[in-house]
Amino acid sequence: MSENPLAFEDRERQYMKKNIKIAGIAGALLAVIGMTTVGATAGHAAAKKKGGLISIITVTLKNPFWQAEVKAAEAEAKALGYTTKSAAHEQDVNKQSQLIDAAIANHSVAIILDNAGADASIGPITKATKAGIPVFLVNAEINKTGIAKAQIVSNNAQGAAIGGAEFARVMGQTGSYLELYGNPTDNNAEVRSSGYKSVFSQYPGLVQAQKEVANWDRQQGFAKAQTMLQAHPDVKGIVNGNDEMALGAIAALAAAGKTGVIVGGFDGSPDAVTAVKAGTLAYTVLQPITVLSKMAVDQANSYIKTKKTGAKSEKQTVDCTLITKANAAKYTSWALKA
Repeated sequence: MSENPLAFEDRERQYMKKNIKIAGIAGALLAVIGMTTVGATAGHAAAKKKGGLISIITVTLKNPFWQAEVKAAEAEAKALGYTTKSAAHEQDVNKQSQLIDAAIANHSVAIILDNAGADASIGPITKATKAGIPVFLVNAEINKTGIAKAQIVSNNAQGAAIGGAEFARVMGQTGSYLELYGNPTDNNAEVRSSGYKSVFSQYPGLVQAQKEVANWDRQQGFAKAQTMLQAHPDVKGIVNGNDEMALGAIAALAAAGKTGVIVGGFDGSPDAVTAVKAGTLAYTVLQPITVLSKMAVDQANSYIKTKKTGAKSEKQTVDCTLITKANAAKYTSWALKA
């Protein structure tokens, strides 16, 4: 039987209408996809133009000093329109190299670095510089200039001088003492220890009974102080390269039931200032770590935009401040109120 011509024509019309509708929907979808792709590309370009990624590499995130360093750098970078990625090398030079490689791979516009060794860090920093990524050192220098764009540190010699002078004063310029020394790969450890020695040499009555390395660490400070106190139970004081070791020494004195032993610190951490207020720590030397971090980010921002840091020299120092019971009430967030 042949098909009714009218029925055939009607089916053809319905088929054409359906195809036209599908084509319209497909076209609309393609237009949306195209707009989304263009928008995403434009958004990416705008984000790239606005700032970029600043990689922040510190020593450890377990210590309040380096926590403050990172937080200050992150806040300043974000305020200037950058994104940040922070990590810690834990004084492991191989891990530091891996983190710098990652910063290069992530196309960081700058690296803020508290390095893992004055000599061991030269190679990785050189690699970043050759890759076109400027490196700004905070808190710890390297034994070479012309690679990093800036090396911004506390004036450790000045800090050791005022800390050493206060220790000598409280000791009455006489008596035997112990010393807890920082990480030997960090130039700051030797600068502070030499600074103490220079001050103490003026007072023949001050005699060092023993010195031990405790690597800036509270637990190591506790263990080393405990051992030294057993060998020298009659010492009058303990001078320290940083607050964490000093707090470890205070804990060792408490465990041994010893009172009246003078302990001095260096950093100006919140825990240390609390100990100063309590009288268990004679003093601490405030390092302006948040100031140093902000300076590094500001100089990175300047260099990214102008190829100049705005600083007079690569190596820069900022003076430290002595904190005692007399001014501890003015302390707030790694700074002293005016």
